[in-house]
Amino acid sequence: MQADFSGKWRSLTLLMLAEIAGMSLWFMSAAILPDLTREFDISEFRQAALSSAVQIGFVAGALVSALLGLADRIDPRRFFAACAILAALFNASLLFVEPGGSASILARFITGALLAGVYPVGMKIAVGWGKADRGFLVGTLVGALTLGSAAPHLLALLGGTDWRWSLSVASLASAVGGVACLFTGLGPFHAKAPRMKMKAVLTAWTNPKIRYAYSGYLGHMWELYAMWAWIGVALTISFAGQMSSEAALSLSRLVAFLTIAAGGVASVIAGIVADRVGKANIAILAMAVSGSAAIASALTFGGPAWLTIICVLIWGAAILPDSAQFSALVADYSPPDQAGSLMTFQTALGFALTFFTVQLTPLAADVISWPGVFIIMAIGPALGIVGMLRLKRIG
Repeated sequence: MQADFSGKWRSLTLLMLAEIAGMSLWFMSAAILPDLTREFDISEFRQAALSSAVQIGFVAGALVSALLGLADRIDPRRFFAACAILAALFNASLLFVEPGGSASILARFITGALLAGVYPVGMKIAVGWGKADRGFLVGTLVGALTLGSAAPHLLALLGGTDWRWSLSVASLASAVGGVACLFTGLGPFHAKAPRMKMKAVLTAWTNPKIRYAYSGYLGHMWELYAMWAWIGVALTISFAGQMSSEAALSLSRLVAFLTIAAGGVASVIAGIVADRVGKANIAILAMAVSGSAAIASALTFGGPAWLTIICVLIWGAAILPDSAQFSALVADYSPPDQAGSLMTFQTALGFALTFFTVQLTPLAADVISWPGVFIIMAIGPALGIVGMLRLKRIG
């Protein structure tokens, strides 16, 4: 028993570190965008495409993985490692192609497709280690994902104007993380599908509990990645009226990192509580706070920096904990040998939505301003709460 406990936490620790490293590639282009645009002439459309290409690439990769059942048929450690290492290579290719050019956008697309073998596959490994503490396990993994997603902003801050240094460090970290995942173990609840079952994804519709968990997840995703991708840009504008442009940029990068990282910490804490009070209850609470904080951030935008920072940090802490619980609910309601595919399909649908939100967010900000965009983002968690209430009604 002691050996099993030790092996569980050794494996999970390695998995979390690998997840942080792999997901550090996601927002790399958004984090270094101010430096890229100083050096290269990149249109606004292509600036947005550098970020949204990752999302649409992830959707393509996740759909292929879900339909072929790759997360349930292949050793997930090897799948994770191969994807993380290849993603590192394509991310590093931005050092050799023109940023904002077609080749760089294609590289970001492929990077996103490969990350479909990192995030959901990591969840597959994590849920194999427990049932009673599954909310905590997935919450911790999502916390690691979040720290990885926040890392580019920290790297950009540390690297100053040297975007090549930041890009190189993230690429190296992802490759090392892929190797680390090979040394994790598979838990006692891990199940492998004996053959490809393309019909497995239909369970997402025929099982009402999974269907409502998906609907809550889509409401959550409406705001999540649009906020993560553009909060640094928005805060730079908000702070610019009270300080120099360089100071506003540095402060916005720091706050963007802390905002995203706050969600990672909150996700772990929420995971512990969710196993006691209910995953759906935690999701509802998180979405209620998140939507309220989005509106508060809109109302304080352009005002005193400290007040906006407080609102955005609360938003960042509340915007994520529900994500892990949606995935844990899907794992709970899925046949064990379909859990990986159904969680992967869930993320595919969510990130298909984020392709549009990430791409349209800066365009909408030009028309209705950033405060207007923040208020529109609050619609997502409101609809997500409706889905969770319906789930509780049949639960």
